[in-house]
Order: sequence, then structure tokens, then C-alpha cells
Amino acid sequence: MSSVPNIEKIAREPWLSFQLDGQHYAVLLSQVSEVIRDCTPTPVPGAAADLLGICHLRGNIVPVMDGRGRLGFSQAAAADPASVRIVVFAHDAHRVGLRVDAVGDLLQPKLGAIEPPPARSGRVDDPVQAVMGWQGGFVALLDVVRLCRLNQELQDVA
Repeated sequence: MSSVPNIEKIAREPWLSFQLDGQHYAVLLSQVSEVIRDCTPTPVPGAAADLLGICHLRGNIVPVMDGRGRLGFSQAAAADPASVRIVVFAHDAHRVGLRVDAVGDLLQPKLGAIEPPPARSGRVDDPVQAVMGWQGGFVALLDVVRLCRLNQELQDVA
């Protein structure tokens, strides 16, 4: 059996897939608040390079991260700009948006198909917690807390 933390939870819950630079990723559906059309976030001076800015979402200020930048891809435009979406994640009281090239299917991972991610040196904040074979390739299963860097933010607040 693979050494993936929380493997039973990963296989028990549905995941929302999305694409970035032709690669497939997925996050737990229970951590997705909503998916909205792309917008132009208001820039935040001095923010991290992968933070596009903030947007107003029904009276709430939501930081919007660039999915391509966060996962190390080029800043090239998506192949189909009409398919670009912002996936809004919810973790405790936090809301964070992630701009993705396209939103895909709901996935239900099978326990035997989930494997540990390949070792990638130099990535202390790597959000990939597991990989799964899918449609002749693979999909990387992401940890939303690490993806949105909420661990550090929550530690700073405490």
C-alpha cells in the first residue's frame, strides 16, 4: 500500500479537477466554495508574485492567486480564454481564489490508484499530496491549505 497521508479520506470524497498549462490537478470538492468567471483582481502592492490581487465577492474581499505562477508554470495565456475560471476555496473562515485555465470533471479516486507524488527537490511548500492515474495520464491531487499557503498565515495570526 502507498504511503499517502489520509489516503482513506482522499478515496472517500469527490474531487474537482482543473487544468493549468495542459496539466490536470484536483482539489477536494468539500473545500471548494464556488467557481466563478474570471475577473480582473485589484493589484496589491508588495504582494507575493503569484498573488494576482483581490476581488469583491458578495461583500467579501477574496485574494486571488495565479494558479500557473503558484505551480511554477509560465505566465502564458490559457489556450481558451473563455474557459478561464477562478476556483474559490474555503478553509475555516478563509476564502482564497485560484485562477485556472479550465475546470474539469468531478473525480472519485479509487484507493488502489492513488500513489505518493514523485520527489521534487527544492519545493518546501509543494501542494501535491498524491497522484492518480487518469485518462491515460495522471492528475495531481492538491492540498488546499498548502496550495493557498494558509498554514503560514494561520501560524502568523496565532
